[in-house]
Amino acid sequence: MSRLSLFNSPFMLGFDGLERLMDGVAKNTGDGFPPYDIEHRGEHKIRITLALAGFSKEDLALTIEQSQLIIRGQQEEGDSGSTYLHRGIAARQFQRKFLLADGMDVVTAKLENGLLHIDLERPEPDTKVRKIAIR
Repeated sequence: MSRLSLFNSPFMLGFDGLERLMDGVAKNTGDGFPPYDIEHRGEHKIRITLALAGFSKEDLALTIEQSQLIIRGQQEEGDSGSTYLHRGIAARQFQRKFLLADGMDVVTAKLENGLLHIDLERPEPDTKVRKIAIR
């Protein structure tokens, strides 16, 4: 069975990489950990907030790879000698991906009170019309 793609139109040229990125992000949405919010904070500003109880900034890595914001977390396995009667605070490793539009940039990332806030901003779009010379 062949898969129908939005990018099969003859008018959509050179979007193969974008299709692969969207497929990768779609595969990432199955896991609910860590929980997150996405806020619209102005015309060109967005904030992503992840709930990361127990994680320190040393346990986290933020990277931008091929138009994707990738957040990875892995806590050190400490041998505290504790015996848990119940362990409800997740301490597992994770990877969460967000596909960024062209021009979207990470302005700040800060961890406070168990919440990782990532502020994104997109510069105002260029609305100028460009004339292209024919040679």
